Amino acid sequence: MQQDGLILELQKGNQKAFERIYQLYSESTYGIIFSIIGEKDIAEEVLQDVFMKIWENAESYDSTKGRFFTWILNIARNASIDKIRSKSFKNKKQNLAADNFVDILESKTNFSATADAIGLKKYIEILKPVCKKLIDLLFFKGYTQQETAEELEMPLGTVKTRNRACINKLREIVGN
Repeated sequence: MQQDGLILELQKGNQKAFERIYQLYSESTYGIIFSIIGEKDIAEEVLQDVFMKIWENAESYDSTKGRFFTWILNIARNASIDKIRSKSFKNKKQNLAADNFVDILESKTNFSATADAIGLKKYIEILKPVCKKLIDLLFFKGYTQQETAEELEMPLGTVKTRNRACINKLREIVGN
């Protein structure tokens, strides 16, 4: 079944289409979620939530606004960020043992593996270093634009402008 047909079947509530969508996209979606959250159990929980949202909101996908995979990744990214900003997640993080910090730091800095997991690495490598850093912080690590501005020690307006330029350049490179 072609992807467009599969998406249409999903939008009609076809459970087999949903299962196929899960098979096709769950692994790369998990990679994005895990890169933001950094904990296997919570990432798996968020993955299930993401696919429930896909099932419940499939009819809201509009192919004229972007690719299906991009729609899924936006749902995954937003759900991951919502999770790490939740009070329960923050409370849990306050009680971590010191040896857990090594794993967290390693997973938060593993931009290359994250980008490669979704097939973007070859495109991102072409970008200027500032674009690589912005995309890493904003999209793979879940930083807000304000947090990114503080991290990179640049004005918020500059972060917004450069981010827009970098995303446009990435679109141009990918050919979207």
